[in-house]
Parts: sequence; structure tokens; C-alpha cells
Amino acid sequence: MKHFITYILITVAIITAACSSREKEAAAVLEHAQELFERNEWPSAKNEVDSIRVKYPREVKVLKDALVLMRQIEMKEVERNIIYCDSLLPIRQAEAAEASKDFVFEKDSAYEQTGTYIRQQQTVERNIERSYIRCGVNEYGEMYVASIYFGNRPIRHTGIKVSTKDGVFTQTDSIAYDGGLNYSFQDNGNTSEILQYKGERGVDVIKFIFSNAKERLRVDYTGGAKYSLYMSEADKQAVVYTYNLAAILSDIRNLTNERAKAIKRKEYIEGKLNQ
Repeated sequence: MKHFITYILITVAIITAACSSREKEAAAVLEHAQELFERNEWPSAKNEVDSIRVKYPREVKVLKDALVLMRQIEMKEVERNIIYCDSLLPIRQAEAAEASKDFVFEKDSAYEQTGTYIRQQQTVERNIERSYIRCGVNEYGEMYVASIYFGNRPIRHTGIKVSTKDGVFTQTDSIAYDGGLNYSFQDNGNTSEILQYKGERGVDVIKFIFSNAKERLRVDYTGGAKYSLYMSEADKQAVVYTYNLAAILSDIRNLTNERAKAIKRKEYIEGKLNQ
């Protein structure tokens, strides 16, 4: 019996010593993580904290302290992101104001939630009774391209193909007549057809025109009767300027969204740290 009790005591002592040793090891890792945090080496500090969770899952006290440190690290990262957005947003907004000087901002508040920037020379009133390629960009940097047809007979086109003199080309997706993105009307015996290619439906054509703006570009209206035109220099430049404005507006949207998410995350972390 005495031998059994002695065995139990020795076993308990060994386990206690082992637990104490692992706690010290975990605490040493946490201390190193704290040092890294204070040196603003946040990714390395987070790696150290994560290693505590993996290697020492039973060291509850150290794990609690590690969780607090992780939240402090995240708080610093969030604050850095907010500062970054706050510093860059005014710059990009000033660039947008400059880049949009030769654009008209169109928005019908009665049924549109988002306005659109159109290059001045491409507004509808300046291009009556003309077939051409028009483009625009909304407030969030989402660009579209449109094919406009005007003639004495309908061609019922459903897309466009843009090509260089070397035969390199790209084309839009096909859009069936729907009275919305593809619609037409007649006036005084003439037909107007207007197709608008948004998002993935027109992005390849937009990029192609932007990259080949110095080339002579032929546009074939597809899906209906044969019809083609060559893009004017003004219309090609409209795509270039609109593409550049779209990039700036897209950056502003992304920065604004990132800032909003960072502020929400900061509020969440503050709540946890103050518990």
C-alpha cells in the first residue's frame, strides 16, 4: 500500500512538474510575441501567438493573455488601415475631380440611385442621328460600353466585334432584344438601336479599345444585318479617358469600403478588450 501511495505521489509530482514546464514555455513564447508587438512587427507577433494555441492548448491562463495580445495587434493593424485610407482618399478624390472636368454627370433622381459620368462629346444631344460607340462610368467606377446605330432600316444587332487592321479582335457578349439593355425605336422613318454592355459583357471590348486606341479600329455590329464603322479618334479617346476615370473612382469605392470595414472591426475589438 505504501509503495502504491508513493507511486501516485511521484506520478503527480512528475505531471505537475511537466505542466509547470509547459506553462513556462508558453509564457516565454508569449513574452517574445509581446516584444515583437512593441517593435511593431505585427505579423511575426501574430505567428507567435498562433503557435501558442497550437503547441500549448491546455495552458488556459497563457491562452487568455495571448488572446488579449492578439486583439491588441489587430487593433493596431485596423488603426493603420484607417490612417492609410484617410491619407489616400483625399488624394484620389482630388484626382477624380480633375479627371472628370470634361465629363457630364447624369443622374435622374426620380429613378436612378447612381449617377453616370459621360464624356462631353459623347452626350446624346451632341450625337443625334449618328452611329457610334459610346461609353460611361458610374460613381463606383463601373464602366460600360454601348453600341449606337442610326439608319433608315433596322439591323437588329445583338453585339459588336472590334478589330485592328491586323485582324486581332474581341467582342461583346450577345444581348437579345429586351427593351432595356437592348432597345430600339423609330422616328420619322429612321431606326435607332442602343445596346449597353455592362460588366463582363463588355469589359474585354473596353480593355481592347483602351489598349489599341492609337490603331484604326473597325467595329462590326453582330447578330443582325451586316453593318460596320470605324471608330473616330474622339470616340476612342473617350474610352481612354473614361477608363482612367473608372480606375480612380474604383479606388475611391474600395478605399471607402475598406475604411468602413476597418471602423466596424475597431469597434468590435474595442468592445472585446473592454470586457
